Amino acid sequence: MDQRQILERITAMVEDERRLRDGLTEGRDRTAERARLAELERELDQCWDLLRQRRAKSEYGENPDEARVRPSSQVEGYQS
Repeated sequence: MDQRQILERITAMVEDERRLRDGLTEGRDRTAERARLAELERELDQCWDLLRQRRAKSEYGENPDEARVRPSSQVEGYQS
């Protein structure tokens, strides 16, 4: 994935995340939505990490295509 594709994916996931969060505020039992929201949060962490890796590689003259998606356990909870 190139930088544009990663940003498009992030944008789509953020929109989905907002929709899910809005639905959760209605107060109904939304177990499936909560599970999907947790999954989205992990995927977003991975996408942001991949984007940062690509940008860093570009900045330092390395090939950004060598950046790889890291496991969610490694990138989960990174601070922006």
